Amino acid sequence: MRRSGEAPPVPVSAGRGAGSGSRGSPQLPLPCPPPTHCRIQKCTTDFVALTSQLSPALDGFDVEFCKALRAYAACTYRNSKVCRGNLVYHSAVLGISDLMSQRNCSKDGPTSATHPAATHEPCHYGARAAEPPAYLFCGLFGDPHLRTFGDHFQTCKVEGAWPLIDNNYLSVQVTNVPVVPGSSATATNKITIIFKSYQDCTEQKVYQAVTDDLPAAFVDGTTSGGDGGTKSLRIVERASGKSVEMHARYMGTTVFVRQLGRYLTLAIRMPRELAMAFEESQDLQLCVNGCPSGERIDAGGLGAAAPAGARRPPQGHVCAARARAAYTLESATAACHDKMRVKDIYFHSCVFDLLTTGDANFTAAAQSALRDVQALHPRRERWHIFPSGAAAPRPPRAALALAALLLRALL
Repeated sequence: MRRSGEAPPVPVSAGRGAGSGSRGSPQLPLPCPPPTHCRIQKCTTDFVALTSQLSPALDGFDVEFCKALRAYAACTYRNSKVCRGNLVYHSAVLGISDLMSQRNCSKDGPTSATHPAATHEPCHYGARAAEPPAYLFCGLFGDPHLRTFGDHFQTCKVEGAWPLIDNNYLSVQVTNVPVVPGSSATATNKITIIFKSYQDCTEQKVYQAVTDDLPAAFVDGTTSGGDGGTKSLRIVERASGKSVEMHARYMGTTVFVRQLGRYLTLAIRMPRELAMAFEESQDLQLCVNGCPSGERIDAGGLGAAAPAGARRPPQGHVCAARARAAYTLESATAACHDKMRVKDIYFHSCVFDLLTTGDANFTAAAQSALRDVQALHPRRERWHIFPSGAAAPRPPRAALALAALLLRALL
């Protein structure tokens, strides 16, 4: 995979976004925004758009290709001062010269008309793709339950700050805090999202939400990114202080952030190509690799191994017991069944959360998480996940047993 910032003399596809993430640390530092005044990427993108539909087998290919090369050369000349010292710029200049010699193109002559808005849509991901792009889904909710890009479902501890996503285009970090003293269960009370600077589509934008502060704007006070009315990145508030959506049109990505009770949930849909565009140092991503094995809670057949030395409440500790006393297995099952008729993994997570915390808001969190899956997941047949790969919902007695196993593993 080509590293960000490296390019051949004449790229054959539009340049990717700049930016890099953390080196496997739970803390994600805000990346320094790259200079935006050198527009060599814009020149390259226009050249690619002008030549992508040309075929050497067609009459007039050389004439049209030379026109596009002269337009490319003119664009680099206009940026010669501001791009001085930029290695990508100098590589492009040399590449243009070589191609002009190979194609016997004269330096003087007509150029192709470069009107990106009319010829292509550089800030609309997949607009010119021959086939629809493949998408991935990741979600985090409850205390906490993680659904990875690979549709693996895990129940985790992951207390503190952890990266959900950290690639060349997007960084998402969540902070989890204990829900009940004496228990390993945690839930998300802070989310930080960094949309990295990308060509002319958007400058870097940072969004941050904490419990009881779910803003409908980025940290700089704006509600969109990109020039003029394109709004290739925008925030939409669905419920004041409770639900926001972020739509990054330039990379085909949608993010939902919600507050339910005292905690936050997150769901994201992103093209596979972009989600997997990261360096080896960016390997700590919960959405990609799941929770580290030592942070997983035994799901009693729902997908993870029991961690060694799982914490237990201290002798005489009554806080966790009080939380559990709010619901019995039967009452928790009834409460969750009232909201979710299909006894899939979200239903079992709901029962688990009620037994663990005694907080009825976790019922709404599980229900909302399933709705987000139905809104964002690209494959309808994979909306529901059943324990142990079962093809159909389990009977109530099995649901109670699974919930009991989850609870014992957590404490």
